[in-house]
Amino acid sequence: MIRLGVLGSTKGTDLVPIVDAIQKGELGASVEVIISNNKDALILEKAKKYNIDHFFIDHRDKARESFDKEISDRLKGKEVDLVLLIGFMRILSRGFVSAWEGKIVNVHPSLLPKHAGGMNESVHQQVLDAKDKETGCTVHLVTTRVDEGPILVQKKCVVDPEDTVGSLKNKVQRLEGEAFIEAIRGWKKNE
Repeated sequence: MIRLGVLGSTKGTDLVPIVDAIQKGELGASVEVIISNNKDALILEKAKKYNIDHFFIDHRDKARESFDKEISDRLKGKEVDLVLLIGFMRILSRGFVSAWEGKIVNVHPSLLPKHAGGMNESVHQQVLDAKDKETGCTVHLVTTRVDEGPILVQKKCVVDPEDTVGSLKNKVQRLEGEAFIEAIRGWKKNE
């Protein structure tokens, strides 16, 4: 059983298929804690709905290392094995990444290495601007180099001529939950 911790700043859309797979017995994992740096993040509402321990940790007026230590302490307190970044809109400190090396995964809304470094809708706009024929999502290990960690899973979809930023975002988000589930299933504890 893999004990998951989730960091999220936004809606937490990808949390739903993960929790559903766990509840159906299709994924040998448990979500132990959800942490957000945004007190109004919908991911915290999802945590309440699923009865998952959750915390708001304010990052404002704190050094990055101090904020990250608070997160790390919460994760360690829950004996988390693997940290999922689900719409977490902050870059983690070098110290945090080192402490959790090989145990943090992120989803990026493109087929890395294409369109690395961007976030959310700006990435979908880049895909459209580049006239890419396909896009998708990439679940990768987090390293100190943003969006350059080892790729664990990629899921692809076609970019149709009539696609917009919104339609691409919807297509890609449908793939993200599947990609996370596949990555969790394939992840091995480094013990």
